[in-house]
Amino acid sequence: MGNAAIHPSSIVEDGAVLGAGVEIGPFCHVGPQARLGDHVRLVSHVSILGATSVGEGTVIHPHAALGSPPQNTKHTGGRTTLTIGRNCTIRENVTMHCGTDTSRGETVVGDNGNFLVGSHVAHDCIVGDNVTFANLASIAGHCEIGDSVILGGLSAVHQFARIGHHAFIGGLTGIAGDVMPYGMAVGDRASLRGLNVIGMRRAGLPRSEIMTLRQAYKVIFDRARPLEENVRIASERFAGSAVVADVIDFLTSRGKRPYTVPALDDPGADDADES
Repeated sequence: MGNAAIHPSSIVEDGAVLGAGVEIGPFCHVGPQARLGDHVRLVSHVSILGATSVGEGTVIHPHAALGSPPQNTKHTGGRTTLTIGRNCTIRENVTMHCGTDTSRGETVVGDNGNFLVGSHVAHDCIVGDNVTFANLASIAGHCEIGDSVILGGLSAVHQFARIGHHAFIGGLTGIAGDVMPYGMAVGDRASLRGLNVIGMRRAGLPRSEIMTLRQAYKVIFDRARPLEENVRIASERFAGSAVVADVIDFLTSRGKRPYTVPALDDPGADDADES
């Protein structure tokens, strides 16, 4: 038990592994396959089921339910896993499900995530580090969410969609397709609205690289030519830019969903303040 502090009203089943300094508050249930890292804290009324591993320093708030079976009718009941990284904040009523035994078989959430009230991570998803899921943001099964992505409140991501790192998804946005790294997507059926310049600055990208990506954005989404041709042109024209190469790698390693593209009235990223 690693000198864990367990409230007498909570149930920790035989087989659970608890690290040093774990705190389990009132009315929690920790299943027999759970593994809690050092200094994990369950505030109260937390359910951790299945083969769920929680990284050190993560704090889980009331009524979060982690490690339940996937909401996938193809699941046959086999052992699958949920892995949650270090130093995450998981607020009230958050749900995260294990993988599907007919698919990836695991759901993986990275370090330093901030999952706000009622947000949801479905089966077989891969979620990067330093993400923020605002209240009631949900991702369906098999999604891939890159590092430092922000999902606005009440946003929803279609199954198998990919959200590139440092992308920003506005509140009440429905994501039906892949969103490029550093992209900003909004709308009930999302379209790109330029680049997440604030996120790029926070990531430490130099101004020159931000300006280069803005120029590449215009080339890539020029409606005068097919996207495939535009990607080739941008790859050649901005061959010396690592950030453009990063975006092009994402666009050329296409997944199962279509790309999210700019709205017809998108000005082409020129509305970003670079003063």
